[in-house]
Amino acid sequence: MRTTRSNPDTVAAPIGSYSQSVRVETADATWIYVSGQIAVDLDGELVGPGDLRAQTRQVFENLKAILEANGATFADVVKIGTYLTTLGDLAGMREVRGEYLTSEPPASTAVQVVALVVPEAGIEVDVVAVVAA
Repeated sequence: MRTTRSNPDTVAAPIGSYSQSVRVETADATWIYVSGQIAVDLDGELVGPGDLRAQTRQVFENLKAILEANGATFADVVKIGTYLTTLGDLAGMREVRGEYLTSEPPASTAVQVVALVVPEAGIEVDVVAVVAA
């Protein structure tokens, strides 16, 4: 088994002391654990304050970039966790999410939280992907 931690240069650097992804390679598969992503652009600036759809799109672009840096796609995602500060535009968030999760949907959890680490952030999403060897 081999474990690699990475911070791809295709997304903003982590806000704290963590890795954007951890890749665990075994003989049978590669597991990719992606840390929670908020709607920050490459410069670390929050995208779409107050606009859940815009934030969701940026979050999924960040996830896409990290998955691609690890040789994976959304089709490889087996688990997704979504943390929302508001359910006000849940339908909009689901619509944008559906643009990225176009194949069979993964296992999923969605919860409403009081706040995220960046106060204006309305959504954070983490994923686990598995790529067969």
